[in-house]
Amino acid sequence: MSAPSSTHRVAIIDRDSAFLTVLGKRLDAAGWQHRALGGAVPADELVAMKINALLVDLTVLPAEDAWPFLERVCGMMPGLGVIVCTTDSTVAQRVRGLRLGADDWIAKPCHPEEVMARIEAVVRRRRRASGETERGPTVVGELEIRPDQFQAFVGGASLDLTRREFELVKTLSESEGSVIERGEIYRRVWGYEMAHGDRSVDVFVRKLRAKIQKQSPSWSYIHTHFGIGYRFQPEPVDGLAPPPEASASAPAVLPEDEASEAPLEDADATASALSS
Repeated sequence: MSAPSSTHRVAIIDRDSAFLTVLGKRLDAAGWQHRALGGAVPADELVAMKINALLVDLTVLPAEDAWPFLERVCGMMPGLGVIVCTTDSTVAQRVRGLRLGADDWIAKPCHPEEVMARIEAVVRRRRRASGETERGPTVVGELEIRPDQFQAFVGGASLDLTRREFELVKTLSESEGSVIERGEIYRRVWGYEMAHGDRSVDVFVRKLRAKIQKQSPSWSYIHTHFGIGYRFQPEPVDGLAPPPEASASAPAVLPEDEASEAPLEDADATASALSS
């Protein structure tokens, strides 16, 4: 049995009695605290439960409420591990759920040991992230990255980043000056291997750039390295900003307008279609 300080506390939104019975026995044997819920509950009630993971079957929620509930919980509780466990999902639905903020998606029928292992993996990532909040904010150029708030600011104004966008800018800034390959970015931010042809990293980088540049137009932060990935480094735009502190040299980079940005319009269109 785990020590009390590391006990997993899980809320389960599901109505499959057989699944709940089998999973509940495994959770009890492992010393986990768990609570089954018959439907959606307000985010403040989830906060009061002091859970560190939520396992949810979206099919038990009214169709018009399922996606808004998932987005609301992921947005309001950035430190909570959220795992969707449901039947008969399409690729489009899985992609939509992950992009709304879910940490993982499990297809039923599934073995309870796999469910528990996936919950453990998600909680482990969340604990590592929460431990990093103690380091305080990171300030680069005009950008202030605040892990304690899961948000970034320019001049005190929030960029209103989603949880995934925040994780992306934090991941990139932690390797300031170095080029990170797209696959590695995906592993760090999404938590698993990137599928062939997946353009999620490019789409999210484009959205993140737009939000940062809107508030900090005199600085350029995220630089594209064609065919490789991205480099985070604050650089003044056209001499409008004071030069940043000296840092290690970085590999040559193509101008951003030549660095394969055009194909992202197709990726955005694909992402939009999947979200419909």
